[in-house]
Amino acid sequence: MSVLAIDAGTTGVTALVVSENGQISSKGYEEFAQHFPEPGWVEHNPEDIWQATLSACAAALRGAGDPPSCVGITNQRETAVVWDRRTLAAPRRAIVWQDRRTAGVCERLRSAGHEPRVSELTGLRLDPYFTATKMAWLAKHDPGVWAGVESGNVAVGTVDSYLIARLTAGGRHVTDPSNASRTLLYGLRSGGWEPELCELFGVPEAALPEIVPNHGPLGRTDPAAFLGLELPISGVAGDQQAALFGQTCFDVGDVKCTYGTGSFVLTNTGGEIVRSQSGLLTTVAWQAPSGERTFALEGSIFVTGAAVQWLRDGLGLIGTAPESEAVARTVPDSGGVVFVPALTGLGAPYWDPRARGLITGITRGTTRAHLVRATLEAIAYEVRDVVEVMTGGTVPVLKADGGASANDLLMQFQADQLGAPVERPVIQETTALGAAFLAGLGAGVWGSRAELRQTWQLERRFEPGERDDAAYERWRAAVRLVSPT
Repeated sequence: MSVLAIDAGTTGVTALVVSENGQISSKGYEEFAQHFPEPGWVEHNPEDIWQATLSACAAALRGAGDPPSCVGITNQRETAVVWDRRTLAAPRRAIVWQDRRTAGVCERLRSAGHEPRVSELTGLRLDPYFTATKMAWLAKHDPGVWAGVESGNVAVGTVDSYLIARLTAGGRHVTDPSNASRTLLYGLRSGGWEPELCELFGVPEAALPEIVPNHGPLGRTDPAAFLGLELPISGVAGDQQAALFGQTCFDVGDVKCTYGTGSFVLTNTGGEIVRSQSGLLTTVAWQAPSGERTFALEGSIFVTGAAVQWLRDGLGLIGTAPESEAVARTVPDSGGVVFVPALTGLGAPYWDPRARGLITGITRGTTRAHLVRATLEAIAYEVRDVVEVMTGGTVPVLKADGGASANDLLMQFQADQLGAPVERPVIQETTALGAAFLAGLGAGVWGSRAELRQTWQLERRFEPGERDDAAYERWRAAVRLVSPT
């Protein structure tokens, strides 16, 4: 038996066929367009995401032997999607998690004194990152679409619920607790949509998807809509929680970091809702069919891999993202150059949506290699910032995954900065793997988490070396210039 996993990310969709032993038997990938209509705005065309999903899945299935027994989904979180319930067409582009246009909405609600109550209910903070602020913006700025939402003709949701609607030809309008807990509309204690929050943000509760467990029978694909296949959809989770599951971080205190467009550090807190006073978010990791929920603390860093992409696409300093390692190795250090990649504001632990990027320490001797190395160092500093407030400064081991985890120089520098080992698995696409694990658990491909843990394999362990604390202090000083608060 095998599982088809769909990973609908921020820049493209990956589809994996995963075998019973946890190995990838085939893969498909399709990029889709990014839209930046104004500075700080990021949008996706939902139809592009769906077409990329079909293309990636078709490619993965062509490379597989037997057809899969079930489907799992993981997705970019917080992105606000609206679609016609009957035709499934999207009347407008989705507002992406990176989008900053709702900073004013957040400031107004904060000034009105709502943030403490919102944080108490949701474990989140008022920030443009989260879905409800985007929906509030739509209600004000796209009244035609919002009239459809209020009449019941237009559904609202996140990318997971949109894809499930497409896969089931409109048969299911559902989401899971890991995605729901990122919307600012879900109550951590109640485990459901909060009428108080729906009223605050002006979102009709009836327009929102039903919240279902992360694994189990969640729906079935419609053959006419999905490549002629009728399969159970038996697992779904937001990308970072899926990566936590894919890294088999099933024990309290397990920590992983996914190095993608941004970087996301999560630690499993078990059945306890742990609150942070240091800029971390409390979120649902996953919910079992029994209703038992596992929670996590999360540090969300908005720009890490995207900074390397900017070196490539914005400045033309490198030809490909992997080239960053070879270029950075041509110099022993950054030559005093510090790069704060606040290209879409600062996330955890600072939370300053208006912060902008900064490069300091430039001299006549500065070369492109110094700037490339400073970019990789910045990623490690950002993760250290989060891990220190998350764990009190000590972490037994950090499990690393995502695209930039393939960079040996970055992983070694990360281990040095944390003073802790960094472990990289054989399969670094743990986000999609987590979706596969959840789906397989939900459909009986695997019988327990213990079975899943046996499939996890270590590729390389980076032991910590000498830590450059002076360089880290230069980083902290540069961050203060960007975000004085």
